[in-house]
Amino acid sequence: MTQISEQALQAAVREYRDPYLNKDLYELGAVKSLNADDTGKVTVMVELPYPSKGIAGALKQLVSNALEDVDGVDSVDVHVGQKIHSYKVQKDLPSVPGVKNIIAVASGKGGVGKSTTAVNLALALQAEGARVGILDADIYGPSIGMMLGVPEGKRPDTRENKYFVPMDAHGLQANSMAFVVTEKTPMVWRGPMVSGAVMQLLQQTLWNELDYLIVDMPPGTGDIQLTLAQKVPVTGAVIVTTPQDIALLDGKKGIEMFRKVDIPVLGVVENMSVHICSNCGHEEPLFGHGGGERIAAEYDTTLLGQLPLHMTIREQTDGGRPSVVAEPDSEVARRYRDIARRVGAELSTRERNLSGSISSVSVTEH
Repeated sequence: MTQISEQALQAAVREYRDPYLNKDLYELGAVKSLNADDTGKVTVMVELPYPSKGIAGALKQLVSNALEDVDGVDSVDVHVGQKIHSYKVQKDLPSVPGVKNIIAVASGKGGVGKSTTAVNLALALQAEGARVGILDADIYGPSIGMMLGVPEGKRPDTRENKYFVPMDAHGLQANSMAFVVTEKTPMVWRGPMVSGAVMQLLQQTLWNELDYLIVDMPPGTGDIQLTLAQKVPVTGAVIVTTPQDIALLDGKKGIEMFRKVDIPVLGVVENMSVHICSNCGHEEPLFGHGGGERIAAEYDTTLLGQLPLHMTIREQTDGGRPSVVAEPDSEVARRYRDIARRVGAELSTRERNLSGSISSVSVTEH
């Protein structure tokens, strides 16, 4: 029996580079154990720091193939899991109970598909193996309930007449002002009332061990948005824009706002990037080209992804079954899941919040 070289095993494992963080598994601290027994069987435990269910199979295959080429190795068993930590928030604000990380999804203006992106991002993070919640902070135009298929008039349960139990929608924990008031009630509120209501929804909802809470922010960069950005303990922000010059201008304002309050911008999602004809599949950049790339380069942030202008995205979301759950194998769902992995990977490079919630572990592949 050939003696298996540990150095050769480690070198084989190092051949795999993470596609989102561009580091090998040792640089990431992702190799938890690497053992070879007398029969030539090698067992590896890998734990990635971000939601990564969609790439776990490929990682397992590539690492197995590399290890099988090492002299003396007869069989390989690779276990792939993930561990999501709590990361620092601005001004060391106290964490929200039951929530590790809050990601704000924002846009400088309305009509760019911010809520659609927020809902699909939340569902994509969940599909990648994370525990996820969503809070609709868009008080004047709450749409998350409709997008998630929550029946009109359905109200969240309460505990002790003080706390809301989040609604379950496609496996997400959800809460929204729309669940507390009727659709036909216009919110004629001044700024302080709005931010007060959002803080109440955030803090008085019994979130249950969330890795990520996605907050769908109100559009714009005014007083309400600034107050929320100062009061909500946000780990990172995602800016949604379209390629139009006017939307990009407003997207830049959004980035500036988060920078002013020390919230890291994780990246930009360019919505309605190209129009795909539903008849012939022809792609055409109706709203211009390359805007998201320009804004990401100008502000030294990441272009997280580009999403097409496609009728099915609107139809599915309006029907209460967003693309990620309606057609999980579609190109659109694949793009959202790629964005979700990028967001999680980007967040994993931040400084840890040691006073935050306990990390969660989940094994995604055996």
